[in-house]
Amino acid sequence: IQVAICQQLEQSPAMLSPEDAVINAEEPILKVLFTRETAAHLKSRPQDVIHIYPPWQKLLLANADVPVIMNTYFSQKVLLSEHSEAREKTYGLTNVLIRKNIISLAQTFRLDDLDDKLHQESSDNQVWSIWFTIKHLVRSCAVNDSLLEMVESQGAVGWREVQVRVVIQRVYCLPAREGCRSLIQGNKPLCATNGGMFCRLCLLVRDAYGMFSEVQLQSLSSTDDIEQYCRRWEGKSCCLAGMKILQRTTRGRALGLFSLIDSLWPPVVPVKVPGQSQESDMMTTNIPPPSFCYILTVQSGEIHVEVDEEEQISNLYQPPAVHGLKEILRISGCNERCSFWAQVLYQRLQVIVLLYQREILLFVTDSTLQNVVPGIPKVVAVSVTASCVLGRGIIEALGAGSRLVFFKDALWGNGRIICVERTVLLLQKPLLCSAAGADLSELTGPVRLDELDSTTQANSVCALRGTVVGVNESTAFSWPTCDRCGNGKLELCPQDRELLYCNQCSEVVTTPVLKMQLEVFLHCPSRSQSTVKVKLLQRTISSLLMSSASEDGTYEVQSVLGKEVGLLNCYVHSVTSHPNCVALEEIVLLEAAARQS
Repeated sequence: IQVAICQQLEQSPAMLSPEDAVINAEEPILKVLFTRETAAHLKSRPQDVIHIYPPWQKLLLANADVPVIMNTYFSQKVLLSEHSEAREKTYGLTNVLIRKNIISLAQTFRLDDLDDKLHQESSDNQVWSIWFTIKHLVRSCAVNDSLLEMVESQGAVGWREVQVRVVIQRVYCLPAREGCRSLIQGNKPLCATNGGMFCRLCLLVRDAYGMFSEVQLQSLSSTDDIEQYCRRWEGKSCCLAGMKILQRTTRGRALGLFSLIDSLWPPVVPVKVPGQSQESDMMTTNIPPPSFCYILTVQSGEIHVEVDEEEQISNLYQPPAVHGLKEILRISGCNERCSFWAQVLYQRLQVIVLLYQREILLFVTDSTLQNVVPGIPKVVAVSVTASCVLGRGIIEALGAGSRLVFFKDALWGNGRIICVERTVLLLQKPLLCSAAGADLSELTGPVRLDELDSTTQANSVCALRGTVVGVNESTAFSWPTCDRCGNGKLELCPQDRELLYCNQCSEVVTTPVLKMQLEVFLHCPSRSQSTVKVKLLQRTISSLLMSSASEDGTYEVQSVLGKEVGLLNCYVHSVTSHPNCVALEEIVLLEAAARQS
């Protein structure tokens, strides 16, 4: 329903000029009710003149001094002018102007005492046309609670005069696929993130009937805003208006979206059933998950999302269910959404497939993995794909050291945890989340890695110890670096060719620091049948070569053979069976890097 605040005109619009139809503040007002279909047809605005044909009805409500005009199905907007447009244009409506008595509900049900309940004017006054000038429209009453009904009634062009009330289930960012072709959206530049990618703020909403929709809103000025929107908006009710349908998508075309929808199903409270009474016993949770979803966007670059941030969290909101990593690794399903709270120990840029695309491996652990459990790794890799939008705060925090990170709605399947579209990484755990009995206690004491053994796989981290049995002389070399800034590209000093010069410091380097690269072959008891090759860090090289230098400053291979190394933290580059070889690289965990800084 749309409610219009109007003033009744005393004469036909054919006798009026546009100046005569101006709102008079001293005249009494009325409320006129229009159905959704009638309002959409009229497209009324303030100062419009509306011609209402019978059988309209005028009601005087008890304890209300503003009359109500209803039954306004035959209504028409009147165009006023001095000459050609002065005639009424009924457009065929005169064919249905049948004079008949209107029998009130009071007469039908033989209600004699109407003084305290409702007064209805006599039918003699209801068969004539009336004209109103609209003062303003009241849209607060034109609120629907069904996304599907709104879409079906308003069509693909969208809706403006009505609103639909929904609950915000998730807030996230999506990368803009159009890239450089659509840098401007609604007169606002899209936000460049992730090395040049652009992103848009999105909402996953659900109505009272369990229907979902993804609402794509404005671009973000900063990806740091996503954490604010998650904290302020998730779980709150909001009204959508001015929306249009961008796409109707199904499971087969949007697996990522529906994996998130499935994680929010079944509803935590019973939902309404279309076409049935909404008594509590007619509501249910025993309905199948949606098979399609509407992607909505705003019209004309305007934002029409009204969120009541002061409102309590809706009982229709389904917060993320937080699990321990050990529990997630035991999930048997595929493409399951999961949320967890974990310590990031190490990060590594894995691949760069195309321009603006990257995949980052984050190696994480929690208290459920650090306990000694046979068959469960102590550290797992989380793959962050290019489609997962990372906030600047997350990137900067991980660059500074090991951090606790909340992974919301990551994807688990085929033995991997992947952050994809609609996955959000936060530095703070949401206020509302379901722990599901998981052990979410923080880590205490040093972090342990699994030692290298026959189960170690590529793209993992492990601890390593062994005996040096060989040196890869083809890759061993050393180079001088600046003792002030660490610059490894020193040049000969133009004034004195025997000295080195640093372009970054613009000074002569008198005491350069010698850096080395060294790969060694180890015999490891835990993997005795494999050739284990390790690229060592500078500190381990220095320790290994200590007191092994010759008089001329060179090193003999024999001086390092048989020496013990370890326990080293390593990243596993590759594991092959023909030949049986494991290639590793010594690394510094973020936790250790934070302590050293």
